[in-house]
Amino acid sequence: MTKVEARPSVGVNITTNVTKIRDDHHRDSCWGRYVYVHNLPSKFNEELLKNCTSLTKWFDFCPYLTNMGFGPRVKEKNTKRVLSIRGWFNTNQFSLEVIFHNKMKHYKCLTNDSSSASAIFVPFYAGLDLGRFLWDFNTTMRDALSKSLVKWLRQRPEWENMWGRDHFFVGGRISWDFRRQSEEQSHWGSKLMSLPESKNMTLLTIESSFSNNDVAIPYPTYFHPSKDNQVFDWQKRMRATTRPYLFSFVGAPRPNMDDSIRGEIIKQCQSSGKLCKFLSCYNKAPTGTNLCDMPLNVMKVFESSVFCLQPSGDSYTRRSTFDSILAGCIPVFFNPNSAYKQYLWHFPGNQTRYSVLIPESDVKQRRVNIAGTLQRVPQSEVLAMREEVIKLIPRIIYANPKSSLERFEDAFDIAVKGVLERVEKVRKKMEEGKDSSIGFAELAI
Repeated sequence: MTKVEARPSVGVNITTNVTKIRDDHHRDSCWGRYVYVHNLPSKFNEELLKNCTSLTKWFDFCPYLTNMGFGPRVKEKNTKRVLSIRGWFNTNQFSLEVIFHNKMKHYKCLTNDSSSASAIFVPFYAGLDLGRFLWDFNTTMRDALSKSLVKWLRQRPEWENMWGRDHFFVGGRISWDFRRQSEEQSHWGSKLMSLPESKNMTLLTIESSFSNNDVAIPYPTYFHPSKDNQVFDWQKRMRATTRPYLFSFVGAPRPNMDDSIRGEIIKQCQSSGKLCKFLSCYNKAPTGTNLCDMPLNVMKVFESSVFCLQPSGDSYTRRSTFDSILAGCIPVFFNPNSAYKQYLWHFPGNQTRYSVLIPESDVKQRRVNIAGTLQRVPQSEVLAMREEVIKLIPRIIYANPKSSLERFEDAFDIAVKGVLERVEKVRKKMEEGKDSSIGFAELAI
């Protein structure tokens, strides 16, 4: 890690010579981008990995933690026709904390001097911790490690600089899982993000709750390239792919959710004949594995489709959205909260450039025929949207940490840049004399 000169902390009367700051900036390409990583006690991260068999009650999570959180490599045999040869892994959608931490270990602007850092990373595996206790455990167990974390942070000298507003961490689950508001044992999740200290920190999560102190970043996909040419080659391949299906849906119905439109979507897909391809996530392979847990099956469907339907699931967002973009398939959303109000750093502001929106209410009340709606999109617009989707690919992937891309910013790069800009806005407000007691939840940024 780079050792750099300390700069004055917020709250100190800043009288540093402007010329000197500019000279320092020109000499140091990392000026304004330094990140300090807290050396947390191992119980907050490493011990969770060592005890990986306890991370979920439904399956063995340990294989998904291999290869820096990317999971097992996809075997090359019989995959070349669907996937490129290198860079593909069977990555779990809840592995983001481990992936991000390993990416941060190779971030080029790390510093071991916290006073010179523009932001401070907290490598707490919040989602992995919570996943152990979501079912059949009381709220005390669900909250224990989170409370221990904020107590540890509060006692660190780095906390006093901005009272935690320069701190950020990653939650590999949706934000709502960390926002329990009561002590009722039957209520879902932990209260990590309801703790006073957490309201001052930034949470990067796969789905935000639209609060001021959390930001949505992409779910991990299956593709983690190590070289620029792997990305270029994949984009070129997706431009040339033949797509026999107008649209597709990969998923399962939600019969116990009254508001779900998945049943109607599946019905319309199956009644559309050869226009639509449906991959049921209820069907099992001969090995007993869910077909949708196999990257080859999912990518094969998306690569053969012009449009990919992305309705809400158990929450607003889906990992499937990013798998479809990776395949050059135009996402079709049914709720603005599924993407447009979520991934503000990673997706274009003009949603019509890369996607189609069909209102949920129209589907529920059967006022819309999905096949007919998509058939009416002019071919020129289809080609333009597909090109925009393919251009998005580098922005939604997490590249191999050991070999950084030179010509692309990946999802990690964009997220860190967003955090740095976010913290700098708050720092300036504090320097202007704004009330130092308020947190992100009360401070418009």
